Amino acid sequence: MSNKVIAVLGATGSVGTQALDVARKKGYTVDTISCRRDIKKAEKAIREFNVKLCAVEDSEAASLLRASIKDTCCKVISGEGSAVIAAEETSADIVINSVTGIAGLMPTVKTLEAGKKLALANKESLVTAGMYVMYLAGKNNKEILPVDSEHCAVWQSLRSGKKSEVKRLILTASGGPFFSYSREELEKVTPAEALKHPTWNMGTKITVDSATLMNKGFEVIEAAWLFGIPAEKIDVIIHRESIIHSMVEYNDNMVIAQLGVPDMRSCIQYALTYPDRYDSPAEQLDFTKISKLTFFKPDTDTFPLLKLAKKVYSLGGSYGAALNGANEEAVRLFLEGKINLNRLFDLVETATLACGEKNGFSLSAVYDADARAKAYVRERCKL
Repeated sequence: MSNKVIAVLGATGSVGTQALDVARKKGYTVDTISCRRDIKKAEKAIREFNVKLCAVEDSEAASLLRASIKDTCCKVISGEGSAVIAAEETSADIVINSVTGIAGLMPTVKTLEAGKKLALANKESLVTAGMYVMYLAGKNNKEILPVDSEHCAVWQSLRSGKKSEVKRLILTASGGPFFSYSREELEKVTPAEALKHPTWNMGTKITVDSATLMNKGFEVIEAAWLFGIPAEKIDVIIHRESIIHSMVEYNDNMVIAQLGVPDMRSCIQYALTYPDRYDSPAEQLDFTKISKLTFFKPDTDTFPLLKLAKKVYSLGGSYGAALNGANEEAVRLFLEGKINLNRLFDLVETATLACGEKNGFSLSAVYDADARAKAYVRERCKL
């Protein structure tokens, strides 16, 4: 296992740093990394793993990095599309794509087109262009290895039966920091409060998405594409303890669940070692310390984006791209203190339905819908 060569796109983010920790513990070679502008973390990784290629989105930061690592053999490329070039040029066995947002779509596409294994932590690839991404995976005979904890759990639970025997998938959600809040209470919550996730330590954008349940809506769409299960057969349940990461119910009403302490490194490692299992960096689950496991139905009236996501999947076309684009822009505005969460919900829904198109599909349509939805949200915030 120690001779495995990996690339980590988004290496300085939450998933990326944990992927590097897995590589460190398993003795993997890290051939390629990418980041936006955190060159201090990038330099540390370059020196520790003897990285050969580093892509930095921010050109000014890239120049500083080149100067600081001129004593190494690492090549630094820069610019908005540098992570895409890294996905094409890397000699890694597996590419971990943990780039945030729609910026991760083209690295996914180029990894699959190059015939490389893809460990996917960028859910936007499937939310915005699921049909095309899965077509590429099938065309190149490459299974997409899911890194998200929920999809990793479903992936493992599906090994217990045939696809034809699946009754439904059950994705678990922590409920975020605003579990049981009313719409009136959400009027006054702050970005700082939204970023206090009760379980996971994640990036800013995904933490807000968890607070709104948008992240779970994205995961429903992602699961539908990954596993070929229609969204109407995918349910979400609130599980505050985050011990059960997701479940599969079979046609005999038996449910197979994956349990473990919440630690993304176990999901990353399983994607890298599949179908084999090895000693994990995650802590062992001690059942005697679990006082209870609780479950609740999600409140889709207060948190409507989960319900919207299922509608978007049924509409198809470029609606997924519009949903993601509208949400990206609305989250940015929320974090800047310009809108509250209730306004975010309204903007995302109206922009999605106004800017998506049902007929036809292409990558250009994806990016067009993304741009239209973001512009729609910005314009409505001026009113």
